[in-house]
Amino acid sequence: MKRNKNNSLFDPVLLRRSLRASFTKLDPRQMIKNPIMFTVEAVTFAMLLLIVRIAVTGDTSQGSLLYNLVIFAVLLLTVLFANFAEAIAEARGRAQADSLRKTREETPAKRIKPDGQSHIVSSSELKQGDLFECVAGDTVAADGEIVEGLASIDESAITGESAPVIREAGGDKSSVTGGTKVLSDRILVKVTARPGESFLDRMIALVEGSSRQKTPNEIALTILLAGFTLVFVIVCATLKPFADYVGANITVAAFISLFVCLIPTTIGGLLSAIGIAGMDRALRANVITKSGKAIETAGDIDTLLLD
Repeated sequence: MKRNKNNSLFDPVLLRRSLRASFTKLDPRQMIKNPIMFTVEAVTFAMLLLIVRIAVTGDTSQGSLLYNLVIFAVLLLTVLFANFAEAIAEARGRAQADSLRKTREETPAKRIKPDGQSHIVSSSELKQGDLFECVAGDTVAADGEIVEGLASIDESAITGESAPVIREAGGDKSSVTGGTKVLSDRILVKVTARPGESFLDRMIALVEGSSRQKTPNEIALTILLAGFTLVFVIVCATLKPFADYVGANITVAAFISLFVCLIPTTIGGLLSAIGIAGMDRALRANVITKSGKAIETAGDIDTLLLD
């Protein structure tokens, strides 16, 4: 499958979409899926309420307004970064699907009319049973069978194999796939795939329908990290009575900062993006994986046999 050259980490469109998604993912109904980052979001909201209280009442017993604003900004950026890491990984997969869809819709085809005349149409207008012509330099517009001619075809965009193959009418090497490129000669192709059932359509469905469910290892790690978080909640909660006993004044911002530093925030923030990033990396290597579990399974494979 051909890699989208614009689907890079620094693609402005991808970055803008990911940035918008970072704020959309602040919805607690989405954040609850990641208990650690949900906890960070909760304390960030608590800091916001504290800032509003200080601004309204002018009470500085919990620190100055500027000090609390800095703590709030750091916490908010932490949550947004975690969301951005997940959003950009998801956006890359969607961008790849958009690239495939654009290839399917914008490929021109020389459709042959019943009277033998040809006219240029979009590949999306081709129907099962239509005939179209391809010459050297053309891109095959749809999946079909060669009914006339012979050609050398570059199938690297689909199979990843750089060596061209020979396709000819008759026999078992007459099928062609939409998205491949004719390198020489001329062929007449009859469309065999119904709309929505072509190779590119199935490829798009695989990319867009890739499962985002957590793998067993990810679930186990999430439970472990949630346990650590609970332990540090108890640790920070017990500090207040000790501080009051010795007469030390510890601000809410200090408690929250200590808590966020103790819990595995970094791992929790990036955990949800790991599986998606692995699927995207495999996709850039011309391998489509339907779930994060497939990525983990692939790591245990030593030998691969192809028939």
